[in-house]
Amino acid sequence: MREDIVDRVRAAGVVGAGGAGFPAHVKLQFEVQRVLGNGASCEPLLAGDPYLMLNQPGPVLDGLLTVMDCTGSEKGTICLKSKHTDAVAVLKDKVSDNGYAGRINVFELDDFYPAGDEFILVNEVLGKIVPEGGIPLNVMTVVSNVESLLNISRAMADLPVTDRYLTVCGEVNQPLICRVPIGTPANAAIDLAGGPKIPEFGVVMGGPMMGKVLGTGTEPITKTTSGIIVLHPDHNVIRDKSRSLDQMRFIGKSACTQCSRCTDLCPRYLIGHDLKPHRIMRHLAYTPGMTGDILEDALICSECGVCEKFACPMMLSPREINAAVKQKLLREGIKREPRSDTYRVSPFNETRKIPIKRLIERLEVGKYDVHPPFWGEDIQLNQVIIPLQQHLGKPAVPVVRTGDRVKKGDLIGEIPEGALGARIHASIDGTVEAVGENIVVSQ
Repeated sequence: MREDIVDRVRAAGVVGAGGAGFPAHVKLQFEVQRVLGNGASCEPLLAGDPYLMLNQPGPVLDGLLTVMDCTGSEKGTICLKSKHTDAVAVLKDKVSDNGYAGRINVFELDDFYPAGDEFILVNEVLGKIVPEGGIPLNVMTVVSNVESLLNISRAMADLPVTDRYLTVCGEVNQPLICRVPIGTPANAAIDLAGGPKIPEFGVVMGGPMMGKVLGTGTEPITKTTSGIIVLHPDHNVIRDKSRSLDQMRFIGKSACTQCSRCTDLCPRYLIGHDLKPHRIMRHLAYTPGMTGDILEDALICSECGVCEKFACPMMLSPREINAAVKQKLLREGIKREPRSDTYRVSPFNETRKIPIKRLIERLEVGKYDVHPPFWGEDIQLNQVIIPLQQHLGKPAVPVVRTGDRVKKGDLIGEIPEGALGARIHASIDGTVEAVGENIVVSQ
């Protein structure tokens, strides 16, 4: 059974839909004690996960059960916030069915950020601490986003990943949740939401905390895209994500008071990891270049953004700095080994959790905090741009050529032999117009 499930999930190109895009078939090759379905809907404003749990509980739970069967786990837990009362009620009713009863339970989370960080989720639900630089498998646990579980359920019917659920919100005329083909340009999703309400705007792909600012707005939606947020170009979310590393270092040297609030409120520090963002800020401000052992701590940063969006009284950017340092170290092949065999949750952990309502106020996005309706109609597209790199690992190798005709679901990118990766499939019917780092398919 395990080999068949792994093969189907691999063939379907399922990856972690909640963030980094870890190839799902790799996780399924291990035996674990518990599987957690992550429906915490971590980022403010994004509502796709609650929508799926409310409206497609069967496929989500079927995916969870499939992961449990594959990994030998006798128990699975679907995790979501108590505030999503309708989804909680639907799931609790559903897990009482014969197929799930006794095997799957529902765990209700408080409304704090970042409840959906898999390290934090594991600690909240199981009381376990994933080691520095580790993954939940280190504590005999698999965590899968609820959309990943939906895709795993579809993979059992030999249906590949070709579409993505996402929230389109902010300064748009009709905020919505939609399902669009992978490779859809961001501006097409904005048009689906009635277009922008303001003449000049910036676009964030993802959430306001961990998302990235787009350069042109034509960038394609991928398997890991959870949201498109339209904001005024001077909005703090846009502004803070647009600074260069040199600018952030200069501002940090000028304004960082070493108050250590970024460390005191860091979620990874609060579960016992030796991550102290204020020390990295101090080192970069006063040490030429980007060298020094202390910088290796950036490798265990989750890039959640609490340090810069909530903690720092000077509105500095430890998260953006950590992300830049991390990318440099990864390119150089530098790794950070765990510095402890044991971890202890801070006694201040409970009192330092960030309430979502306060975070939304700090971000100045309160007026966009709505659960928009689902757009049930198909989006009309003439072209998609499908990246061959939508996941952790190596880019997929194209298996099509310019001029080839493809149908939705056809394989267009294969995992390189012996490498970590994920398959890529055509998301619309059409003709392959170009093959490079991306594959362009036009109708």
